[in-house]
Amino acid sequence: MTRISAPRRTASLSAQLVDSLRSHIESGGWPVGTRIPPEQALVEELGVGRSTLREAIGALVHLGLLEPRAGDGTYVRSSSELQSVLVRRAGSARRDNVLELRTVLEEYASGAAALRRDEDQLRQLRELLADADAACAGDDPAAALNVDALFHRAVVRASGNDLLVEVYDHLGTALTSSLGGLAWDAAQVEEHARLHRRLVDAIEARDEGGARTAAAAIVHLTREHATDATDATDAADATDAADATDAPGATEDR
Repeated sequence: MTRISAPRRTASLSAQLVDSLRSHIESGGWPVGTRIPPEQALVEELGVGRSTLREAIGALVHLGLLEPRAGDGTYVRSSSELQSVLVRRAGSARRDNVLELRTVLEEYASGAAALRRDEDQLRQLRELLADADAACAGDDPAAALNVDALFHRAVVRASGNDLLVEVYDHLGTALTSSLGGLAWDAAQVEEHARLHRRLVDAIEARDEGGARTAAAAIVHLTREHATDATDATDAADATDAADATDAPGATEDR
């Protein structure tokens, strides 16, 4: 019995253009936040028809890579579909949920980093610890938050898991923003720094269990602090509302 030959399939011109433009965005040819060239310029540069270009642009908008702005052109929204989906989802999640996800990712990554890190990666972690100490000593919360984000990304990269690195990098903005606006007292800052040193020591010693424990402790500390800060804010709001109700001249609608 003769086998049926499968038909040859070739991608449509618009599909090929989608792949080409997507690769251009992923490689940084059009950085996130920039406006892409106008339609006529792209038609001339790419040698395609307007309908083909519009179909490709529409597909990239649907994927979340591009964003049309009325009267202002089309802008690059994200560098990949994965980034678009993850950042949008994490941005709409509760802070507690984001911190739980951070625990899962960083605990595993820290254990893997202890087993797979090289000397250059270890040196970078030590340097970032020093940068964090300098930022805290200079009383610069924004700089300290930025260094902390760089530190944890470096730990994840030392895990050697490329897919984990990609997921964590795409979630980095949401993970960092979940910690923004939190005030840390001196004791909390010192405990935070101590746990980070403990994590790097475990990675240096290739202590997988110790690294995972330290990573989980760091997120637990942050989670407790975030909860305390939220409770304090809620209490202050309730007090302000009560004061407004009891203020002279306050009346009740009847």
